[in-house]
Amino acid sequence: MTEHPFASISILDLGKKPRSQGLTSVLDKGLGPAALADLVRSSGAWIDVVKFGWGTSRMLPAEVLREKLAILANAGIRACTGGTMLEVAKAQNQVEAFLDSALELGFPIVEVSNGVHPMPAYEKLELIVQVRDRGLVAWSEVGKKDPEEDARIPIGERLAAIRSELDAGAEKVILEGRESGTVGIFDSAGQPVRELLDRLAEEIGTEALVFETPRKEQQVWMIQNFGPAVNLANIASTDAISLATLRTGLRGDTFRDVQLSGTQVFLEMGVGGAMRARTRGGVVVLIDAPVQLW
Repeated sequence: MTEHPFASISILDLGKKPRSQGLTSVLDKGLGPAALADLVRSSGAWIDVVKFGWGTSRMLPAEVLREKLAILANAGIRACTGGTMLEVAKAQNQVEAFLDSALELGFPIVEVSNGVHPMPAYEKLELIVQVRDRGLVAWSEVGKKDPEEDARIPIGERLAAIRSELDAGAEKVILEGRESGTVGIFDSAGQPVRELLDRLAEEIGTEALVFETPRKEQQVWMIQNFGPAVNLANIASTDAISLATLRTGLRGDTFRDVQLSGTQVFLEMGVGGAMRARTRGGVVVLIDAPVQLW
């Protein structure tokens, strides 16, 4: 058991690893083994998954990659291949060889996406099944890398894709946000797309979803609206501990949400407000105010 200082200060219990909720997935953009070991030593208790982004695992010397994977495995942190690698393998007709390598190297999670590859939905579902049949964990991702292409996906189609990918065996479904935080569940200014997020919470629930939230203000919004146990991804390696402080209310942005006991009153409107109230676990008082037309 890792000891932490200031034990008299109680913090919200995020659960022991392996966690199924409150997951933090960190984006690895090419850390060396020493930097990764230092990250794990200081922040490992709060990291659940490290995703090797942008095909970086293809560019590393084999012995370096194996060293990094061993560091993560010894810390109880699952490594994920990242989705673009599988999309490239699909484009080159090398899916089986790619999965062979993922197994041999010791990647526990393979991400299945079609963010850039124009594969039809049924082929993506087949890939999820193929990954699972090889004894690997599949995380799928819904959304497109190109902002204009992603914006053309109707909410209903996005919801249907999430349901079908969960039914195909994906352990979690990642919601596209990219490293910029300006795609998918966020608009071009990085603001949450409220209608989409409200529908996701209402019709899917947040337990099986992982939200890509690279920006602090996006992480704060997710915690305030979906609770500290929301699953977040595309977290910079330097932000792993700061995200943990947001989840536990040690930071001013979420202090009131987590630390203050007693009654808090929130004024919300519409279905989205009701869903956020349900997520907070509070008592909802519905006011039906008729509008008088003159």
